[in-house]
Parts: sequence; structure tokens; C-alpha cells
Amino acid sequence: MAKQIVVLISGSGSNLQAIMDAISDGRIQGQISAVISNKAEVFGLERAENADIATEVIDHKAFESREAFDTELARRIDDYQPDLVVLAGFMRILTADFVRHYQGRMLNIHPSLLPKYKGLHTHQRALEAGDKEHGCTVHFVTEELDGGPLAVQGTVSIDADDDASSLQNKVHKVEHQIYPLAVELFCADRLVWSEQGVTLDGVPLPATGHRHS
Repeated sequence: MAKQIVVLISGSGSNLQAIMDAISDGRIQGQISAVISNKAEVFGLERAENADIATEVIDHKAFESREAFDTELARRIDDYQPDLVVLAGFMRILTADFVRHYQGRMLNIHPSLLPKYKGLHTHQRALEAGDKEHGCTVHFVTEELDGGPLAVQGTVSIDADDDASSLQNKVHKVEHQIYPLAVELFCADRLVWSEQGVTLDGVPLPATGHRHS
């Protein structure tokens, strides 16, 4: 049975496109039921509409509180009864109740090798630290920002002539490889987060997740 996926976006949706492509190629045993954005007229919505995927816009500014927005967002997501919720450049901090509701079935991608560099400006921070490698991480979402159990990591080398912009471009390319991979593994029931932690094919993953290179 194909898994049902809802994708949340706030922008151009390049990771959404990578996942859509992997579904089209038959790699992911799932289908995107809906793409929901908190911003109207972003390119990610166009991508979804061009692929005949249902789209919804829920403007966070129309709500009095973060909790009110998250309640409505959860209601709309649950209309589609998804097996998996994918955060693909969704620029909202989610409330604890919302996160708990989707625990074990919500993924996010972060542009660093977590647990390093949670939060913003990850590429600049990696450069300033003199790191030799950098990358991105797909993780299950918990109440701790960028702190959930790691699923898949992808690495890039930091070269002497790299700046934050060139490093961002390198990391983006790897994001477009590892996010579809993580969704593929989840939809095939190979990647699971349970009381035993995150397992891949029944084997506990190391704290760094599955390294994809």
C-alpha cells in the first residue's frame, strides 16, 4: 500500500520537487496527498499544482496565536490522513502539542551535520569553525528545535575556496539526494522510530543516523 504524504512548505519547494521526482521514478512507495504552505504564491505551490497535487494555504498571520495556527494546520493535515508529514523548508516553529501529535511520522531536513549547528547560519558557522566537512541531516521532529533523532546524513567537503554561498549550493545538492532517500526508507517501513530508537531494517542506527555519501 502506498503511503500518504503531506508536505509543508514556505518557499520554492526544491526538496518537494526532489521527493516528487523520486515518486515519479518509482523509488518511493508513496504519494503526496497535499502540499500545504503558510505563504501564498510561493513557487512550491506551483510545482504541486503542475503535478495535480492538492494545495492549501494557511496564512499564519491570520491567527491570533501560534497555538491557533497549529490547531488549524493539524486539522487540515489530518483531513488527508497522512502516514508521513514532511517539512520541506517550512519556516515555522511548531508547538509541542503539534509535534507530539505527529511524533514518529514527521521528518525535517536541516543544513548541518546535527547535532552540530542547530538553528540558523549553519554554513557560515561551519566555515568559522574551520571544519573540513559539512552537510545536512534528515531527522524525526521532536519538541527540541533541530533536536530529534537522526535518520539520514549526507556530507560534503569544505574546500579552501568555499564561502557560505558555495557551501550552501553543495549542501542543497546533497539535500536533494538524502531527503527522497529518507522518505523512501520510511515509506518502505525500513526506517522506523520506536521506543528502541531509530532503526533501519530492524537494526538500531548510530547517533549520527545513516550516512549517505
